[in-house]
Amino acid sequence: MKRADSSEVGAIRTVDSRILIDRNVVAFDERRHDTSEFAGLGRVVTSVASMTGFAAASAAAPQATLGVELKSVNSRFLELTIRLPDELRALEAGARELLGSRLTRGKVDLRVTVTRDQSAPDARLSRQTLTRLAAIAREAAAAIGDAAPLSLGDVLRWPGVIESGEDDAERLREPFARALDEALRLLSQTRVREGTALRSALLERCDGIDRIVAQLRAQAPAILAMLTRKLQERLSQALVPALSGSNHLSREELNDRIRQEVTLYGMRADVDEELQRLATHVIEVRRVLDAGGAVGRRLDFLMQELNREANTLGSKASAIEMTNAAVELKLFIEQMREQIQNLE
Repeated sequence: MKRADSSEVGAIRTVDSRILIDRNVVAFDERRHDTSEFAGLGRVVTSVASMTGFAAASAAAPQATLGVELKSVNSRFLELTIRLPDELRALEAGARELLGSRLTRGKVDLRVTVTRDQSAPDARLSRQTLTRLAAIAREAAAAIGDAAPLSLGDVLRWPGVIESGEDDAERLREPFARALDEALRLLSQTRVREGTALRSALLERCDGIDRIVAQLRAQAPAILAMLTRKLQERLSQALVPALSGSNHLSREELNDRIRQEVTLYGMRADVDEELQRLATHVIEVRRVLDAGGAVGRRLDFLMQELNREANTLGSKASAIEMTNAAVELKLFIEQMREQIQNLE
């Protein structure tokens, strides 16, 4: 495999259709992912992905088996926690770059284990690790008291107890890259499957909002006409007797003033603009979900706008139908907001 200069340690380059992480992770064959929707290196992923997932993979190495576990949960940004055995510390930078190139958001925990073949001729015990382990065991026994002592198998499985030379990183680079690539592929599949389910749930809520908006549009003219008529009747009943003996306003002038107030009230109570903006925001939510990719932040902003319109609608509500509609809208929006927190 081609090696990079020391100045290029950790760099990620495309070489002969392969992704090479020099000195840290070996060649990653991108051709295996040409038709996969989960590929991410330098490409636009059109699926919607969740930020939560788990994957595990393993690869055979010379006189050892290397295991990789990936766990991912929600986070505003991409947070990487990498736990490697001491002999693989030289590969951490490359692993971090590969994870960053394939994932956008989420708190990701990478754990790598190396299970040695006990019959390996070059395997030997690390006296320093044994001494440290013995001290930890004594301290734990003193604190717990009735704890069972470590067995020989426990000791031999402890990271770093068995070492096989200074070239471990070199010999484990390729198996590590294969296992990490496979774990990332499985993690991406898990995240996309969950993202697909979340997308369906969000679209169902969009349908619910559309139904409420359509119902309000159909009911709004009748509601507004009823409120206008009732307000006009009440103003007439209250003001006409009180001002009938006044020389300042004639009855016709009083009726004109009542009509002006009713008209202003009708304009303030009109919710057509709010309904139009709600429908527009729902259209944008659908468009973002159809476009795919990292949609979480964009959808979170749209939820703020939808909530703003629902609040305005509630403040203008002057009939029980509008109040109920505003409450249902806010319920749908809150459910969508909770789901969106899981999206990448």
